[in-house]
Amino acid sequence: MEIADRRTPTGDRRTPDDEHRTPAGDHVTPAGDDLTLAGLASDAWSLTDGTPRAVLGLAGPPGAGKSTLARALVAQLGEGAAYLPLDGFHLSNAQLERLGLTARKGSEPSFDVWGYVDLLRRVLDETGRDIYVPDFDRTLHEPVAARHVVPPTARLIVTEGNYLACDLPGWREAYVFMGECWYVEAPGEVRRVRLVERQLAGGRDEVRARAWVATNDDPNGELVEKSRDRCHRILSTIGMDMFNSQQ
Repeated sequence: MEIADRRTPTGDRRTPDDEHRTPAGDHVTPAGDDLTLAGLASDAWSLTDGTPRAVLGLAGPPGAGKSTLARALVAQLGEGAAYLPLDGFHLSNAQLERLGLTARKGSEPSFDVWGYVDLLRRVLDETGRDIYVPDFDRTLHEPVAARHVVPPTARLIVTEGNYLACDLPGWREAYVFMGECWYVEAPGEVRRVRLVERQLAGGRDEVRARAWVATNDDPNGELVEKSRDRCHRILSTIGMDMFNSQQ
């Protein structure tokens, strides 16, 4: 499904003839009728036309399948692509405790958004050297440095995270660096099953896992859903070929 492309949150809609154009005049390639990993990878790669390196953002609520899609796209594209997860910019547990955000880990203010902005700027400006990318370790429950790398061969950077399209300080600045931002969604009941399973795998019992999803993941998802119409494309993970064997 395609939506009108709105690069800025002004609320202005373009005419039908401009539906697949950004304000800068860059073509936004519509999806093919058959939603496959190969087709999405081809569409993503088209962002690199005429530029040394481009960034594709994948936004969406918790449990929608953003990281699975991002990793699948990078694997499909090979050495020409690299992965940059927002999760690496989680604040540490010590900082969350200092800020009183321990119970809201994963919420919008619990990320170092300005560090994320600076890394997006670097990957576009510094194309001739390795750039190391942090991630989040779900066993340690902490961010870890340099788990991923953006090599000079990478022309497409696939970044994913809940808040990439949000019209909020920091996230607006991050959004500017993205050639496109796609919104990844899944039905609420599917996402909740995935999120509860994630919490169980992280060591919570079922009661605490469900409570965490209800009091933290669900409110985060409600905020993210407000950014849906700022994205260039809406994708449902249900039925995608890369989700047949993994979540």
